[in-house]
Amino acid sequence: MQNLDYYSIILFVIATCVTPGPNNVMLMSSGANFGMGRTMRHLAGINIGFPLMLMAVGLGAGAIFRQYPWLQDGLKVIGAVYLLYLAYRIASTPVVNMDDPSGKPLGFTAAALFQWVNPKAWVIAVGAVLAFTSPLGPFSVQVLLIALLFFLFSSPCSLIWVFFGQYLRRFLTRPSCLKAFNIIMSLVLLISLIPVLKRLSFPQWGL
Repeated sequence: MQNLDYYSIILFVIATCVTPGPNNVMLMSSGANFGMGRTMRHLAGINIGFPLMLMAVGLGAGAIFRQYPWLQDGLKVIGAVYLLYLAYRIASTPVVNMDDPSGKPLGFTAAALFQWVNPKAWVIAVGAVLAFTSPLGPFSVQVLLIALLFFLFSSPCSLIWVFFGQYLRRFLTRPSCLKAFNIIMSLVLLISLIPVLKRLSFPQWGL
């Protein structure tokens, strides 16, 4: 569609999806604790769940939140509480062998649903729809194409963090080192939210 600036959208996708945030911090932690193979469901949940969320936001959720702003505030509270739980879960993850089936990395459904309470995901979704849609073309088709570009180009960005986590595993062979890594990752997860939460306001949805 000629009304979309595909190159700009792709650059936006890469820039927003490869930078640190709750999703990537958790992927790196999962890669270090469980390995790449067992983290794939987590990664798939993110990279399918987010484009679906973006479509929902672009095609109607924005109007709902504009009419009922308390729903947006409620999601903020739920998101903050859930992220505290995830930070605790990362910090308290038992040190297990990567091949031990008793370990439980985040699954597909949980990772997909997490996008709805992830503040960075909201900022990216709303920003993408507002910045890259044009009144010169069919709005719904533009939203679907933006979501498709996120699906295609965000996966490699997320995979980098899983690779990095698995690479770090070789330096975390001592249980005490891996435990310290998990605690640091839980703190990074919390710190990564501070700038995002400060920007999390939607005075004009315009969707």
